[in-house]
Order: sequence, then structure tokens, then C-alpha cells
Amino acid sequence: MQDFVRAVLRLLLRLAQVKVEFKIPADKLPVRGIYICNHVTWLDPIILFAYLPKNPIFLLHSKLYRNKWLRFFMTFARKKEYNYIDAVHAKRVIGGLKSNHYFVMFPEGMMTDTGDIMKIYEIPAIIADKTSTPLIPIWISGAQFSVLSETADNMPHRLFPKIHVQVGAPEIIKIDNNLRKNRDYLKDLTYRIMNNMRFATAYKGNLTLLRALIKTSRIYGKSGIFSRREVAEDVKRQPQTYMDILLKSYILGHKFKEFTKNKENVGVILPNSIENIVTFFGLSAYGRTPVMLNFTQGEGIVVSMCNTAVVKHIITAKKFVVKAKLEQTIANLQAAKIKIHYLEDIAATVTLKDKIRGFCYYKMKKVPAKQKSTDTAVILFTSGSEGLPKAVVLSHNNIISNVMQVSGVLHLTLKDTLFNALPMFHSFGLTIGTIFPLLSGAKVFVFPNPLLYRSITELLYELRATIMVGTDTFYKAYAKISHPYDFRHMRYCYAGAEAVKDDTRRLFSENLGCRLLEGYGTSECSPFICGNSLLFNRFGSLGRIVPGIEYRVEPVEGIERGGELVVKGPNVMKGYIYASNPGVLEPLKDGWYHTGDIVEVDELGFVTIIDRLKRFAKVGGEMVSLLAIENIARTVWKSEDFRCGVVAVPHVSKGEQIILVANSHDITREQFTAEVKKAGLSELYIPAKIMYKESIPLFATGKADNITLKKWVLEQLGK
Repeated sequence: MQDFVRAVLRLLLRLAQVKVEFKIPADKLPVRGIYICNHVTWLDPIILFAYLPKNPIFLLHSKLYRNKWLRFFMTFARKKEYNYIDAVHAKRVIGGLKSNHYFVMFPEGMMTDTGDIMKIYEIPAIIADKTSTPLIPIWISGAQFSVLSETADNMPHRLFPKIHVQVGAPEIIKIDNNLRKNRDYLKDLTYRIMNNMRFATAYKGNLTLLRALIKTSRIYGKSGIFSRREVAEDVKRQPQTYMDILLKSYILGHKFKEFTKNKENVGVILPNSIENIVTFFGLSAYGRTPVMLNFTQGEGIVVSMCNTAVVKHIITAKKFVVKAKLEQTIANLQAAKIKIHYLEDIAATVTLKDKIRGFCYYKMKKVPAKQKSTDTAVILFTSGSEGLPKAVVLSHNNIISNVMQVSGVLHLTLKDTLFNALPMFHSFGLTIGTIFPLLSGAKVFVFPNPLLYRSITELLYELRATIMVGTDTFYKAYAKISHPYDFRHMRYCYAGAEAVKDDTRRLFSENLGCRLLEGYGTSECSPFICGNSLLFNRFGSLGRIVPGIEYRVEPVEGIERGGELVVKGPNVMKGYIYASNPGVLEPLKDGWYHTGDIVEVDELGFVTIIDRLKRFAKVGGEMVSLLAIENIARTVWKSEDFRCGVVAVPHVSKGEQIILVANSHDITREQFTAEVKKAGLSELYIPAKIMYKESIPLFATGKADNITLKKWVLEQLGK
């Protein structure tokens, strides 16, 4: 009778668009096991009863066990009421496993109301450890959009959403004797297995950015039969829907097509704005690659970026050029025979035919250019080891996979408004601050200048923003001038790009009553590598490495604690383009990226940075090449006996400050400042202080020992 009921249920579920996928055949399963599954609706046990082999026993929390409809459909299933904090219940399960039974557990203990993982209990890990039983992860996706879920306030609901159930391979957990009584560690084991399963189910690796935006618009675009949700806004205060963004992307993209070639790299010099967003997606729609130029780096650097990425056309706006005082930068670019195209002029050429074409493309959900997920999606810039910027080439797959990875740390809902003042030429501002909310169904507000502290805090109050991304430097300034009510709707603020200091975190906690969480990443990793979340947070650490990333900690000469963090994953870039070899992509060896950061990873997976090997500093969140500063110093002082070293040390307000150490008393800060201006570089390249040291320390190999030099500088500064 049970087999007949299961067959009928499978037929009904197939008609209701439920698809179940097994990663391992039933005959390959071990003799006993514990299925662990996320809990989205009261329908979950019925789906699992219909499909799971081995006739498992369902352990249901009280609210679910007493549901009359569930009990009716599972009349012939083996089920028990289960209390996740009762040791007696756990002993019964252990006894059942010794008799080679299978059990189904929902480690969250209750249905999710966010659509993502909730609080995790340690019981599954304890039982699996005591009985040497494998945990078999199951992830149910799509059910969060069902009317049978409890996510009504956070997710759009439909009558029959497509539901995908993925059953993973068994995982044997091994627990060190010293950690068996550590409840956080036991919870984390189960959480990691489930989160990895979440990522494996969500990440397909076959989408381009425009296709992902179209897919998201279908799910989250409407707020009723005739109304559409507002998902993006800027300082012009004209909210945009998914339809608005896609229509403008199609129309503008076709105009860009008229003066560019397929797969051409096209420069973008625009502030955070709706225009920047639609320019980005417009270029992407027609197979052009946006090159996000950091216009704050100085005229010489911007020209170098264009030469490196072989940029022949740049898109900008007349009003912005005047407001940002970029006239000299534009003149230098034109002198380098790079054509400048202004959005105002392009908009004036848009015809009714262009608008009709864009509307037809929108209705057909068309992607005009044939693209693969491995094609280049964007080019960003980071400091080069030779002192000139090097291009970071990211594919569609890199960015989309990172969005999926981040969604397990920073979960967004329909009710969220993410405020982003970080520029889109930084990977943090582009991927996390802009693309992530757009592909998650949340609303994003993009602001052009993070230095306008008063304006930003007033907007947070007016918008009732719930999430914010920024850097420690900016957060400290916001906290000092803001009213507590400015942040009263804020669920949390997320910090990256530089280390968060204790006093900044304390200001947020005590003055604003807001949680400040810290994450870590690099442009080369799209950028997110690890981060804290509301589920797991340790002040002073960078959180845990996200799913889908392999990592190792390699020993480094001269470092006693920790080692260099080396990572590999779908979010790691395609490769670099160097200034010395313009337009030529140089991929990473075997896909592994050396971060240049010295870290420690504890038993719970929390990552802590000890030091930085890479030759750049982060001053106010901006990266500055230390080798470029060394080269300037050698230009000023050309003596053969001249030796120098540049290190970055902590600074109270700027995050870091740069110290130049030279073996000559003659070099002055005035000479250095003049050379920086002559080279067309930012003032960030001027050292905060120049110190004298007779001999610059070296390793036995002859390489500069910057670690020892930094220790000496800190001693001299009394730090």
C-alpha cells in the first residue's frame, strides 16, 4: 500500500512541477544514513516521502507533526514527533541507526521565513558522529515561492512554482576529540554541508549577466497583476523597474553597437547612477565588454588603463565631466586618440524605431548577442606589481557564481533596500553593491560620492534602507555625524576593502544600535572570498570562506604564524592583462590565485588576516601601489647608492598610511610631491612620512624584507 501511495504522490507532484535529482543511485547508498534537508514548506516531508529510498523515518517538530493535511498525506509514512533539544529523543535515533534505519531531519527545526538557511541545531552532527553514520544533504529550491511557505513578506508567491529537489552524496563527518563538546563547531559542520548543497543547486554556470537579469525580472518583477516593483534608484529620485532597466539597456546598447565592434572593450567613466547601470547592461547585451575606469587615479593612470585594455571608445556624460572636474582627463584621452561619447548626445539620437525595437526585445526576453558564460563580462583594474594598473578580466560566470556565493552570507528579500555609495569601478561596488541586489530581487539605491556624509545619512533615514555596503573609513565618518534614527531600519551594514577597527564597530553598536559585519575579497575573485553573517559572526575575523571556493594556506619565508591564502573557484578571474603586454590575457596557473595576504584559519573556519604581502596599500579603501612609490623615489634620487623601501602601517582614520624609508637624508617630501604631480598621479601616492635608515633589510635571497622593515617602522612610530 505504501508503494502505491508513493506512486500516486509522485504523479501528482510531477504535475505540480516538482523535479527531484539524485547525485547517487539508490543502490549505492550506505546501509544507514541521516537525510538532512532545508525546511521551506509543510509540503517538504510529503515530497521526500514520495521520492526517498530506504523507507526513512521522518523526525518532525511539533508544529509540523500536528498538521492535519501532512498527517493525511503521510498516513503510510514512518514519522515521529521530535524535539531538537531533548537528549532522550536523540538517544532513540541513535538506537534506530544501530538497527540500520534511515532518518529524515530538518536541522533548522522550523520552516524558514526568509527563503534561506535559518538557525541550525547540532543534533544531526552529534548523532552522525556517535554512530559513524553519513549525512546525506538535500536542498529544496523554488518552494520558497509557494503559497504553502511562510515567506509571504519576503518572497513573491505563486500557486504552482517550479520546485527542484537535489539529493546529494553521503558525507562522513570526522570530529576531533577536542571539538566534540564544542556546540558551535557541531552546528557549523551541518551548516557547511547544507550551504554547500545550496550553492551546488543554485549555481548552474550557464548564465550571462543579461540572461540572469531577465530571469530575475520574471520572478521578482511584478508586485501585482498590473504593477511592477521598483528595484533601482539614484539621486535623481526616479525609481526604475526591471522593465525600465532592460528597455533602456536594449535601446542604449543598440546605439553603442553603431560605433563599436563585437567583443570590443569599451571604457566607462560614469558615477554611481541608473545611467551607469544601463550602460553596463547595454554594452553587455550586445557583446561589448565594459571597462570600468577609475577616474580618481589621475590623468596619467586613466590613459594607462585604456592602453592596457586597448580601449578606443569611452562612454561618459558631459554634466559628470564638469562636476567631477575631469576636463583634463578627457583632454588627455582625446590626445591619446581615444574617442569620447557622451550619453546626452547618444540619447538625442534615439528614435521611435529604437524604442519599438527595444520594447520588442524586452517582450521576447531576447539577448541580442550570442554569448557564453565564460565570455568576458567586465574589465576592472587593480595595482600592478610593476607600479602601473593591471586589468582584471572577469567572466559572466565569475560574477554570477560570486553572487550565488554571497547570497548564502548576505541574504536579501523583497523588503530590503541596499544602499551603495561604493563606485562601480571597484569590484565591491559593482558586484556586491549593484549586481547582487539586482539579481536577488531587492532594491538598490546607488549614490555617486561616499564622501558626502551628511547627504548619505539623511538618505538612509528617508529611504528606510535596510542594508548598506561600505568601508571602515566611510562608516566611521557616517557614525560620527548621524542620528540614531538614520539607521533604525538597518538590519546590518557590511564592510570590505579595508579592516574594520574596534572603535568603528563600537560606534555603530553603541551609538546607532546597528551591527557592522566584515567581509573580505579581491577584484580577482569577483570579489567576495569570505565573510561574517547574521548566522555566524566573530568580531576581528573576516568570517568564513564561501561555498565553491577551494583554498590552501601556503607557508611564507619570514612568517611564523599563518601563511598566504591561495584560492580557486568559479569566481576566480580569467586572468590579468598587463600594461607591458596590452590586450593579451594571461590566465592564472592551474586556476589558483595567490591573494598576497597572510592569514590564519581556525577550526571553525574563521579567517583572520595577519599581514599583507602584496605590494599595495589601502588608503581610505583605495589601492595604491607601493612599488610605484619606490620608483618615484628612485626618479627623484638617482644615486647608485640610493636604497629605499615602502610600507603601509595602520592609520586611525584612513585605514592605512604609507611610510617611505630611505638610506638618504636628502630626499624630501616636497620633491616627492612635485614628482607625483608631474606624473599625473593621485595625491594618495605621496607618503605620509619619510624616514631614514642606513641599511634597508633584505632576505638571504636578496629580496627586500618588507616584513622586518615594517616592524622597524612600527617601533619608530611607537606602535
